[in-house]
Amino acid sequence: MQIAVIQRVIGILLMLFSTTMLPPLLVSLIGGDGNQSPFIITLALTFFTGLIAWFPVHNRKEDLRLRDGFLIVVLFWTVLGLFGALPFYLDIIQPLSITDAVFESVSGLTTTGATVFPHIDGLPVSILYYRQQLQWLGGMGIIVLAVAILPMLGIGGMQLYRAETPGPMKDSKLTPRITETAKALWYIYLGLTVLCAISYWLAGMDIFDAISHSFSTVAIGGFSTHDASLGYYVDQPMVEVVATIFMLLAGANFALHYLAWRRVSLESYRLDEEFLTYLKVFLIIGAVTVLYLIYTDFFLSWDEAVRHGIFQAVSIGTTTGFTTVNYNHWPALLPVMLLFASFIGGCAGSTGGGMKVIRFLLLLKQGAREISKLIHPNAIFPIKIGGKPVKERVINSVWGFFATYVAIFAIMMLVLMMTGIDQVTAFSAIAASLNNLGPGLGDVSAHYANVGDVAKWVLCFAMLLGRLEIFTLLVLLTPAFWRK
Repeated sequence: MQIAVIQRVIGILLMLFSTTMLPPLLVSLIGGDGNQSPFIITLALTFFTGLIAWFPVHNRKEDLRLRDGFLIVVLFWTVLGLFGALPFYLDIIQPLSITDAVFESVSGLTTTGATVFPHIDGLPVSILYYRQQLQWLGGMGIIVLAVAILPMLGIGGMQLYRAETPGPMKDSKLTPRITETAKALWYIYLGLTVLCAISYWLAGMDIFDAISHSFSTVAIGGFSTHDASLGYYVDQPMVEVVATIFMLLAGANFALHYLAWRRVSLESYRLDEEFLTYLKVFLIIGAVTVLYLIYTDFFLSWDEAVRHGIFQAVSIGTTTGFTTVNYNHWPALLPVMLLFASFIGGCAGSTGGGMKVIRFLLLLKQGAREISKLIHPNAIFPIKIGGKPVKERVINSVWGFFATYVAIFAIMMLVLMMTGIDQVTAFSAIAASLNNLGPGLGDVSAHYANVGDVAKWVLCFAMLLGRLEIFTLLVLLTPAFWRK
């Protein structure tokens, strides 16, 4: 373990992160909310902490190893969550406790979208913007941004990229150089954000809301500037259309967007089996939701059922978490079915949460193979994705991920229930946090203000696990990781 090199990287990243306090500071000055001091103090503390960490080791420029990458990613997301909490804690208008401030910060950076604010409309404009910005930064991963910058500072980024993007697709790159890959991802991410903001504005939002909601839409975050979320624009249905389109785009693999843009062709989408499965899942979930709403006469007209049913299916399924109505009050199976859809989540290489569609697809194929083996025990049935066989080690890693996911889910749910939370609330809170969804059921359907401090720290850990896809964080807890 190269402690000096790790310290240098963390110091640089903290100094870079301190500059993100400038936009909300500018918003505060323009909006006239008088809330500049939290951002000035946070900028100074973050920058000088990074400077103090970096300066003693600024000449250490050894290459990063894989274990260094894992530790930097986990440390930075943890440290970032703590420093990102300072504006909420120092807010002069509606300050939060330390626990609540860290919860809100981690929720934003991990693009979970769970909030402890029971009344969002009354928040200072600078805090409203800052929440959205946190999600935008966390959406693609602040580490991927750093990968594009660190090589210019003499620090290799491949280990950071591998640690930040675990899973079956982590070894695929858009370009030969990792720096160019990171830049390509950010160009696509920024381009979608700009298009989304313009679309929201044309659909009827004001400029501030259009920019703010574009941040959380493309990041698959779900934070809003209103208590009613996108239900605030219930009289402007085009807002929901824009949100639905961009949530679906953000939940797809960004490599496909890059290839489609570079080749000026949609062929990459048509040939990608994960993307096609992604669309099929939402077609099925959306159809079931709409048909059941019509069958139960929950809405006065079928067009309302179609409108709200499709929107909520996409919003919850992609783990965005926007709401237009209280879907937790929908009849019978629908709230639970939508919550289960978030377990699948978005595609690998997207800003979505959940277990990812590629893992879901591999689990289905593995299950089908086991059934076939019962009929033909001596036959060989290779599992293929896109016509290419998948290595057995990848299949085994998916099963390992799934088993670990279930075990962690059960343990954290029991811990929440030990704090006095009922079963429905505990189950949905863990699901919403681990899948980076945000809104749950029961007492956490609207906000998490009434959840106890112990439960909030557990949920923060769950959010980080979900954002880093479990193994990146858990590997640090194994004795083998720390052996020389």
